Amino acid sequence: MRISVDNFLLIQLVTLVFVVSFCLSVVIWYTRRFQMSYINRRGDLGAVQSSHSVPTPRLGGVAIVAALSLGSFQIPGDFGDATSLLLLCLAPLFAGGLWEDIGKGVSPRRRMALAALSTLLAVAAFGIWVERVGVPAADWALGFAPVGIAFTIFAVVGVTNAFNLIDGINGLSTSISIMVATALGYVAAAHGVFELAQASALVIGALGGFLFINYPFGKVFLGDAGAYAVGFVLASITVALMHFAPDVSPAAVLLIFFWPVADTVLAIYRRRVRGRPSDKPDRLHFHQLMMRALEISLVGRRRRALANPLATAFIVPMAAAPMLAGVVLSDSNAAAFAALFVFAVLFFVAYKLGIRWARSRPNRSAPARG
Repeated sequence: MRISVDNFLLIQLVTLVFVVSFCLSVVIWYTRRFQMSYINRRGDLGAVQSSHSVPTPRLGGVAIVAALSLGSFQIPGDFGDATSLLLLCLAPLFAGGLWEDIGKGVSPRRRMALAALSTLLAVAAFGIWVERVGVPAADWALGFAPVGIAFTIFAVVGVTNAFNLIDGINGLSTSISIMVATALGYVAAAHGVFELAQASALVIGALGGFLFINYPFGKVFLGDAGAYAVGFVLASITVALMHFAPDVSPAAVLLIFFWPVADTVLAIYRRRVRGRPSDKPDRLHFHQLMMRALEISLVGRRRRALANPLATAFIVPMAAAPMLAGVVLSDSNAAAFAALFVFAVLFFVAYKLGIRWARSRPNRSAPARG
Protein backbone atom coordinates (compact mmCIF):
# COMPACT_ATOMS: atom_id res chain seq x y z
CA MET A 1 0.00 0.00 0.00
CA ARG A 2 1.44 3.36 -1.03
CA ILE A 3 0.97 6.09 1.52
CA SER A 4 3.53 8.63 0.32
CA VAL A 5 2.67 12.13 -0.87
CA ASP A 6 3.71 13.90 -4.06
CA ASN A 7 6.88 15.99 -4.09
CA PHE A 8 5.14 19.38 -4.31
CA LEU A 9 3.04 18.66 -1.23
CA LEU A 10 6.13 17.36 0.56
CA ILE A 11 7.96 20.64 -0.09
CA GLN A 12 4.98 22.53 1.31
CA LEU A 13 4.88 20.33 4.41
CA VAL A 14 8.60 20.61 5.07
CA THR A 15 8.38 24.38 4.69
CA LEU A 16 5.42 24.47 7.06
CA VAL A 17 7.14 22.50 9.83
CA PHE A 18 10.31 24.57 9.38
CA VAL A 19 8.45 27.87 9.72
CA VAL A 20 6.34 26.68 12.67
CA SER A 21 9.38 25.33 14.49
CA PHE A 22 11.34 28.52 13.89
CA CYS A 23 8.49 30.84 14.93
CA LEU A 24 7.73 28.88 18.10
CA SER A 25 11.44 28.87 18.98
CA VAL A 26 11.51 32.64 18.59
CA VAL A 27 8.44 32.97 20.82
CA ILE A 28 10.09 30.76 23.45
CA TRP A 29 13.19 32.96 23.31
CA TYR A 30 11.28 36.26 23.57
CA THR A 31 9.20 35.01 26.50
CA ARG A 32 12.20 33.58 28.37
CA ARG A 33 11.97 35.96 31.34
CA PHE A 34 8.32 35.09 31.89
CA GLN A 35 9.11 31.36 31.61
CA MET A 36 12.10 31.44 33.91
CA SER A 37 10.06 33.11 36.63
CA TYR A 38 7.91 29.94 36.77
CA ILE A 39 10.46 27.26 35.89
CA ASN A 40 12.40 25.99 38.86
CA ARG A 41 15.77 25.02 37.38
CA ARG A 42 18.02 27.13 39.57
CA GLY A 43 20.55 24.34 39.92
CA ASP A 44 21.35 24.23 36.20
CA LEU A 45 24.19 26.74 36.22
CA GLY A 46 26.05 24.90 38.96
CA ALA A 47 25.51 21.42 37.56
CA VAL A 48 28.59 19.40 36.67
CA GLN A 49 27.39 19.18 33.06
CA SER A 50 26.56 22.87 32.68
CA SER A 51 27.98 24.78 29.70
CA HIS A 52 26.10 28.06 29.98
CA SER A 53 26.31 31.06 32.31
CA VAL A 54 22.76 32.43 32.24
CA PRO A 55 19.37 30.70 32.73
CA THR A 56 18.15 29.51 29.33
CA PRO A 57 14.78 28.10 28.23
CA ARG A 58 14.86 24.34 27.58
CA LEU A 59 11.61 24.15 25.64
CA GLY A 60 12.98 23.63 22.13
CA GLY A 61 11.33 20.23 22.06
CA VAL A 62 7.93 21.90 22.31
CA ALA A 63 8.63 23.81 19.09
CA ILE A 64 9.84 20.71 17.25
CA VAL A 65 7.06 18.34 18.33
CA ALA A 66 4.37 20.99 17.81
CA ALA A 67 5.66 21.59 14.28
CA LEU A 68 5.69 17.86 13.49
CA SER A 69 2.20 17.45 14.96
CA LEU A 70 0.80 20.29 12.88
CA GLY A 71 2.52 18.88 9.80
CA SER A 72 1.03 15.43 10.43
CA PHE A 73 -2.48 16.92 10.47
CA GLN A 74 -1.86 18.33 6.98
CA ILE A 75 -0.74 15.01 5.48
CA PRO A 76 -3.58 13.27 3.65
CA GLY A 77 -4.47 9.61 3.98
CA ASP A 78 -2.64 6.82 5.76
CA PHE A 79 0.70 8.65 5.78
CA GLY A 80 -0.76 11.38 7.98
CA ASP A 81 -2.47 8.82 10.20
CA ALA A 82 0.78 6.90 10.67
CA THR A 83 2.71 10.05 11.51
CA SER A 84 0.10 11.17 14.03
CA LEU A 85 0.02 7.70 15.58
CA LEU A 86 3.79 7.69 16.09
CA LEU A 87 3.64 11.10 17.77
CA LEU A 88 0.83 9.82 19.97
CA CYS A 89 3.05 6.92 21.03
CA LEU A 90 5.73 9.48 21.85
CA ALA A 91 3.43 11.30 24.32
CA PRO A 92 4.46 9.53 27.58
CA LEU A 93 8.18 10.06 26.92
CA PHE A 94 7.69 13.65 25.76
CA ALA A 95 5.60 14.47 28.83
CA GLY A 96 8.25 13.04 31.16
CA GLY A 97 11.02 14.98 29.46
CA LEU A 98 8.99 18.19 29.52
CA TRP A 99 8.23 17.71 33.22
CA GLU A 100 11.97 17.51 33.83
CA ASP A 101 12.63 20.54 31.61
CA ILE A 102 10.36 22.76 33.69
CA GLY A 103 12.15 21.73 36.85
CA LYS A 104 9.72 19.25 38.38
CA GLY A 105 12.30 16.50 38.61
CA VAL A 106 12.00 13.17 36.81
CA SER A 107 14.77 10.68 37.54
CA PRO A 108 16.75 9.22 34.60
CA ARG A 109 15.37 5.76 35.35
CA ARG A 110 11.80 6.99 35.19
CA ARG A 111 12.51 8.73 31.91
CA MET A 112 13.98 5.51 30.54
CA ALA A 113 10.87 3.66 31.72
CA LEU A 114 8.73 6.19 29.84
CA ALA A 115 10.92 5.65 26.75
CA ALA A 116 10.28 1.91 27.07
CA LEU A 117 6.55 2.55 27.36
CA SER A 118 6.51 4.75 24.25
CA THR A 119 8.46 2.10 22.34
CA LEU A 120 6.08 -0.64 23.43
CA LEU A 121 3.14 1.49 22.32
CA ALA A 122 4.75 1.99 18.91
CA VAL A 123 5.42 -1.74 18.53
CA ALA A 124 1.80 -2.49 19.41
CA ALA A 125 0.46 0.24 17.11
CA PHE A 126 2.49 -0.66 14.03
CA GLY A 127 3.16 -4.35 14.60
CA ILE A 128 6.84 -4.20 13.63
CA TRP A 129 10.07 -4.61 15.57
CA VAL A 130 13.74 -5.38 14.99
CA GLU A 131 14.05 -8.85 13.49
CA ARG A 132 17.70 -8.89 12.41
CA VAL A 133 21.09 -7.45 13.35
CA GLY A 134 23.17 -9.14 10.68
CA VAL A 135 24.52 -11.92 12.92
CA PRO A 136 22.98 -15.35 12.13
CA ALA A 137 22.60 -16.65 15.69
CA ALA A 138 21.17 -13.35 16.92
CA ASP A 139 18.86 -13.12 13.93
CA TRP A 140 17.53 -16.59 14.73
CA ALA A 141 16.75 -15.50 18.30
CA LEU A 142 15.14 -12.28 17.12
CA GLY A 143 12.79 -14.36 15.01
CA PHE A 144 10.87 -15.08 18.22
CA ALA A 145 8.52 -12.17 18.79
CA PRO A 146 9.14 -11.73 22.55
CA VAL A 147 12.89 -11.62 22.00
CA GLY A 148 12.58 -9.24 19.05
CA ILE A 149 10.24 -6.92 20.92
CA ALA A 150 12.45 -6.89 24.02
CA PHE A 151 15.52 -6.11 21.89
CA THR A 152 13.62 -3.35 20.07
CA ILE A 153 12.70 -1.70 23.37
CA PHE A 154 16.32 -1.94 24.53
CA ALA A 155 17.66 -0.50 21.26
CA VAL A 156 15.17 2.35 20.92
CA VAL A 157 15.56 3.36 24.57
CA GLY A 158 19.34 3.30 24.16
CA VAL A 159 19.30 5.45 21.04
CA THR A 160 16.79 7.83 22.59
CA ASN A 161 19.02 8.33 25.61
CA ALA A 162 22.08 8.72 23.39
CA PHE A 163 20.67 11.80 21.68
CA ASN A 164 20.04 13.33 25.09
CA LEU A 165 23.62 12.64 26.24
CA ILE A 166 25.19 14.41 23.25
CA ASP A 167 22.96 17.44 23.84
CA GLY A 168 25.74 19.16 25.77
CA ILE A 169 26.82 22.06 23.57
CA ASN A 170 24.99 24.41 21.24
CA GLY A 171 23.68 22.76 18.10
CA LEU A 172 25.47 19.41 18.46
CA SER A 173 22.54 17.05 19.06
CA THR A 174 20.34 18.94 16.60
CA SER A 175 22.99 19.01 13.86
CA ILE A 176 23.75 15.31 14.26
CA SER A 177 20.01 14.56 14.26
CA ILE A 178 19.61 16.44 10.97
CA MET A 179 22.48 14.44 9.46
CA VAL A 180 21.05 11.14 10.75
CA ALA A 181 17.62 12.00 9.30
CA THR A 182 19.25 12.92 5.98
CA ALA A 183 21.19 9.65 5.85
CA LEU A 184 18.14 7.58 6.76
CA GLY A 185 16.06 9.43 4.18
CA TYR A 186 18.64 8.80 1.45
CA VAL A 187 18.92 5.09 2.27
CA ALA A 188 15.13 4.76 2.44
CA ALA A 189 14.70 6.42 -0.96
CA ALA A 190 17.48 4.29 -2.47
CA HIS A 191 15.65 1.15 -1.34
CA GLY A 192 12.25 2.33 -2.54
CA VAL A 193 10.73 3.12 0.86
CA PHE A 194 9.73 6.65 -0.09
CA GLU A 195 7.30 7.08 2.81
CA LEU A 196 10.16 6.89 5.31
CA ALA A 197 12.28 9.21 3.19
CA GLN A 198 9.47 11.76 3.34
CA ALA A 199 9.05 11.27 7.08
CA SER A 200 12.78 11.97 7.46
CA ALA A 201 12.37 15.16 5.43
CA LEU A 202 9.67 16.38 7.84
CA VAL A 203 12.00 15.75 10.78
CA ILE A 204 14.75 17.72 9.02
CA GLY A 205 12.38 20.64 8.51
CA ALA A 206 11.34 20.75 12.18
CA LEU A 207 14.92 20.47 13.40
CA GLY A 208 16.14 23.08 10.93
CA GLY A 209 13.70 25.70 12.19
CA PHE A 210 14.87 25.19 15.78
CA LEU A 211 18.58 25.10 14.85
CA PHE A 212 18.46 28.74 13.75
CA ILE A 213 17.72 29.75 17.34
CA ASN A 214 19.85 27.11 19.06
CA TYR A 215 23.08 27.64 17.12
CA PRO A 216 25.52 29.26 17.54
CA PHE A 217 24.48 31.24 20.63
CA GLY A 218 22.16 28.79 22.41
CA LYS A 219 19.21 31.13 22.83
CA VAL A 220 16.92 28.14 23.43
CA PHE A 221 17.96 24.61 24.38
CA LEU A 222 16.57 21.38 22.99
CA GLY A 223 15.81 20.10 26.48
CA ASP A 224 15.18 16.53 27.55
CA ALA A 225 11.77 16.49 25.88
CA GLY A 226 13.28 17.58 22.59
CA ALA A 227 16.30 15.27 22.66
CA TYR A 228 14.20 12.28 23.67
CA ALA A 229 11.54 13.06 21.07
CA VAL A 230 14.05 13.39 18.24
CA GLY A 231 15.91 10.24 19.26
CA PHE A 232 12.68 8.27 19.54
CA VAL A 233 11.35 9.39 16.15
CA LEU A 234 14.65 8.67 14.37
CA ALA A 235 14.94 5.26 16.04
CA SER A 236 11.34 4.45 15.06
CA ILE A 237 12.00 5.40 11.44
CA THR A 238 15.01 3.08 11.53
CA VAL A 239 13.01 0.13 12.87
CA ALA A 240 10.50 0.64 10.07
CA LEU A 241 13.28 0.99 7.48
CA MET A 242 14.86 -2.33 8.46
CA HIS A 243 11.44 -3.99 8.28
CA PHE A 244 10.38 -2.63 4.89
CA ALA A 245 13.86 -2.71 3.31
CA PRO A 246 15.32 -6.13 4.20
CA ASP A 247 18.42 -5.49 2.06
CA VAL A 248 19.59 -2.62 4.29
CA SER A 249 22.61 -3.62 6.37
CA PRO A 250 22.09 -3.43 10.16
CA ALA A 251 25.76 -2.51 10.54
CA ALA A 252 25.28 0.37 8.09
CA VAL A 253 22.38 1.62 10.20
CA LEU A 254 24.62 1.52 13.27
CA LEU A 255 27.22 3.53 11.35
CA ILE A 256 24.59 6.20 10.73
CA PHE A 257 23.93 6.38 14.49
CA PHE A 258 27.60 5.87 15.36
CA TRP A 259 28.43 9.12 17.13
CA PRO A 260 25.63 9.25 19.74
CA VAL A 261 25.81 5.47 20.31
CA ALA A 262 29.62 5.42 20.66
CA ASP A 263 29.60 8.37 23.05
CA THR A 264 26.91 6.71 25.18
CA VAL A 265 28.63 3.31 25.29
CA LEU A 266 31.88 5.00 26.27
CA ALA A 267 30.12 7.04 28.97
CA ILE A 268 28.57 3.91 30.50
CA TYR A 269 31.91 2.08 30.41
CA ARG A 270 33.77 5.07 31.87
CA ARG A 271 31.36 5.46 34.75
CA ARG A 272 31.24 1.75 35.51
CA VAL A 273 35.04 1.55 35.63
CA ARG A 274 35.07 4.47 38.06
CA GLY A 275 32.46 2.78 40.21
CA ARG A 276 29.82 5.44 39.49
CA PRO A 277 26.19 4.89 38.44
CA SER A 278 25.84 4.88 34.65
CA ASP A 279 23.12 7.55 34.85
CA LYS A 280 25.28 9.94 36.93
CA PRO A 281 26.42 12.88 34.73
CA ASP A 282 30.08 13.78 34.35
CA ARG A 283 32.11 16.20 32.29
CA LEU A 284 34.15 13.74 30.22
CA HIS A 285 32.11 13.40 27.03
CA PHE A 286 33.95 13.87 23.75
CA HIS A 287 32.31 17.24 23.13
CA GLN A 288 33.39 18.46 26.55
CA LEU A 289 37.00 17.52 25.88
CA MET A 290 36.81 19.28 22.54
CA MET A 291 35.40 22.44 24.15
CA ARG A 292 38.08 22.46 26.82
CA ALA A 293 40.80 21.89 24.21
CA LEU A 294 39.56 24.90 22.25
CA GLU A 295 39.50 27.04 25.40
CA ILE A 296 43.05 26.11 26.30
CA SER A 297 44.70 26.12 22.90
CA LEU A 298 42.70 28.52 20.73
CA VAL A 299 40.14 30.94 22.17
CA GLY A 300 41.46 31.41 25.70
CA ARG A 301 40.09 31.08 29.23
CA ARG A 302 36.59 32.17 30.16
CA ARG A 303 35.48 32.33 26.52
CA ARG A 304 33.06 29.46 26.64
CA ALA A 305 30.50 31.38 24.59
CA LEU A 306 32.94 31.04 21.67
CA ALA A 307 34.43 27.63 22.47
CA ASN A 308 30.96 26.07 22.80
CA PRO A 309 29.73 26.55 19.20
CA LEU A 310 33.26 26.06 17.83
CA ALA A 311 33.34 22.61 19.41
CA THR A 312 30.19 21.72 17.51
CA ALA A 313 31.74 22.96 14.26
CA PHE A 314 34.77 20.71 14.83
CA ILE A 315 32.78 17.62 15.85
CA VAL A 316 30.10 17.68 13.13
CA PRO A 317 32.49 16.65 10.29
CA MET A 318 33.85 13.83 12.47
CA ALA A 319 30.33 12.62 13.21
CA ALA A 320 29.45 12.81 9.51
CA ALA A 321 32.22 10.43 8.41
CA PRO A 322 30.71 7.17 9.75
CA MET A 323 27.26 8.29 8.55
CA LEU A 324 28.61 8.69 5.03
CA ALA A 325 30.17 5.24 5.26
CA GLY A 326 26.81 3.86 6.41
CA VAL A 327 25.06 5.36 3.39
CA VAL A 328 27.68 4.08 0.93
CA LEU A 329 27.77 0.60 2.50
CA SER A 330 24.04 0.24 3.12
CA ASP A 331 23.93 -2.86 0.86
CA SER A 332 27.05 -4.57 2.21
CA ASN A 333 26.81 -5.92 5.74
CA ALA A 334 30.35 -7.34 5.87
CA ALA A 335 31.95 -4.12 4.67
CA ALA A 336 29.78 -2.08 7.01
CA PHE A 337 30.83 -4.23 9.98
CA ALA A 338 34.49 -3.70 9.01
CA ALA A 339 33.96 0.06 8.78
CA LEU A 340 32.16 -0.01 12.12
CA PHE A 341 35.18 -1.66 13.73
CA VAL A 342 37.56 0.90 12.22
CA PHE A 343 35.51 3.88 13.38
CA ALA A 344 35.12 2.38 16.86
CA VAL A 345 38.90 2.05 17.18
CA LEU A 346 39.46 5.58 15.88
CA PHE A 347 36.87 7.00 18.26
CA PHE A 348 38.33 5.20 21.29
CA VAL A 349 41.94 6.12 20.45
CA ALA A 350 41.03 9.76 19.80
CA TYR A 351 39.15 9.90 23.08
CA LYS A 352 42.02 8.36 25.07
CA LEU A 353 44.50 10.77 23.50
CA GLY A 354 42.17 13.64 24.34
CA ILE A 355 41.92 12.52 27.97
CA ARG A 356 45.70 12.19 28.22
CA TRP A 357 46.21 15.64 26.71
CA ALA A 358 43.59 17.23 29.00
CA ARG A 359 45.21 15.75 32.10
CA SER A 360 48.55 17.16 31.05
CA ARG A 361 47.18 20.71 30.95
CA PRO A 362 46.44 23.00 33.92
CA ASN A 363 42.82 22.64 35.06
CA ARG A 364 41.92 26.28 34.51
CA SER A 365 38.68 25.81 32.60
CA ALA A 366 35.20 25.88 34.04
CA PRO A 367 33.33 22.56 34.11
CA ALA A 368 31.76 21.48 30.85
CA ARG A 369 28.28 20.23 30.24
CA GLY A 370 27.46 16.65 29.25
